[in-house]
Amino acid sequence: MKKLVDKKYYTVKELADIMKISRIAVFKKVQNKQIKAEKVGKTYIILKDEVEKFIDNDLSERLKMEIEKGVSKVIKEYGETLRLLGRE
Repeated sequence: MKKLVDKKYYTVKELADIMKISRIAVFKKVQNKQIKAEKVGKTYIILKDEVEKFIDNDLSERLKMEIEKGVSKVIKEYGETLRLLGRE
């Protein structure tokens, strides 16, 4: 993920570049109101505060998914051992 440049607002393309996701993915999030944006002419702009909120939330979701994936892997590989240890 790229570092945020000190700007007041970002375009859909800029946010897509920062998050390393497609412009379409960002646009869908704008349409679904997951990201607040304002339309200026043909372009959507996203205020810096909204970008920061989205990044924080997105990182939290990614981290949760990674943790869940790790826990599932441990349970799959060591489930029986963990059950036996739990009985002691």
